Amino acid sequence: MGLMVDEIVDIVEQRLDIEVASDRPGVLGYAVVKGSATEVIDVGHFLPQAYADWLYRRDTRSTPLARKIMLVDDSAFFRDLLAPLIKAAGYQVMAVASAVQALAAIKSGARIDIVVTDIDMPDMDGFALATELRKDPATAAIPVIALSAMVSAEAIERGRQVGFHDFVAKFDRAGLIAALKEQTGDLHQAA
Repeated sequence: MGLMVDEIVDIVEQRLDIEVASDRPGVLGYAVVKGSATEVIDVGHFLPQAYADWLYRRDTRSTPLARKIMLVDDSAFFRDLLAPLIKAAGYQVMAVASAVQALAAIKSGARIDIVVTDIDMPDMDGFALATELRKDPATAAIPVIALSAMVSAEAIERGRQVGFHDFVAKFDRAGLIAALKEQTGDLHQAA
């Protein structure tokens, strides 16, 4: 699988903020990159076309004990982008818009097997959420996977200190599914 372009204008490493979502299949939306409106390709759209079994959809009705993933992200765009991906991989998903909502749902008795959280959120960030989960013996063992638009060595080290089990870039869909599979594998072994 490849991507053909007429010309490579520039290679830029920066935080990507999708400012306008797209309704076109294969396009995530548009972001401003170095002062220019730039169309952002949705590689995840094309993978199933190249590999028919990529993210093979399992029938979750036949597995009543499907692992329940809590997706925590203040961006509705990313919740809408990642929740279907996680569901397609065979997991149940509970998506919430803040760390405070996540903690409230867990304290109210929601069964959660893994928490996938953005680290950059207002009020309470993903680091603080992981810290709160580790403080409570009832939630201390829940694996926490961090999502970030930019993954730095400092953030990874801070994540280790608060107990993240993995750190995945927000647009790395395959990496997120691999991290979930790794954690659910650990859960199966522990059960």
